[in-house]
Amino acid sequence: MAVRDTAAMIAGMAPVADGVTWHFCTTADAELAARARPTALASFAEAEGMSLVLSEKEAVALGFDTDLPMARITLTVQSALDGVGLTAAVATALATALAGEGIPCNMVAGYHHDHVFVPVAQAERALEVLRRLACGEMDG
Repeated sequence: MAVRDTAAMIAGMAPVADGVTWHFCTTADAELAARARPTALASFAEAEGMSLVLSEKEAVALGFDTDLPMARITLTVQSALDGVGLTAAVATALATALAGEGIPCNMVAGYHHDHVFVPVAQAERALEVLRRLACGEMDG
């Protein structure tokens, strides 16, 4: 059952990294977008072109820029689409993470779960911050 209560979503988020290196890619080339979409984790049509989240293997094979490798952390709580506060709590916790250094994040919401993409080099630290948030050790 989908969780709507903010505190319950945060407490139950149980973040898990998938261990895959992902890249946010974009192209205005309709043919390239059509080739990339079947292997994309996610895609979104924007005015400037197709945005795609591709594994490093696929991004390299298709010739996309791979300068910013990202890790995906899934918040395994089944958050309701109309639930309020989870994204804000996660983004705030990461932005002010441990000594205020901050961890950039890109949130992608699926039907069942929210996914947090952070730079690969900061993935372990992001998991630590999110686990502390879920345990109530940080303000959310």
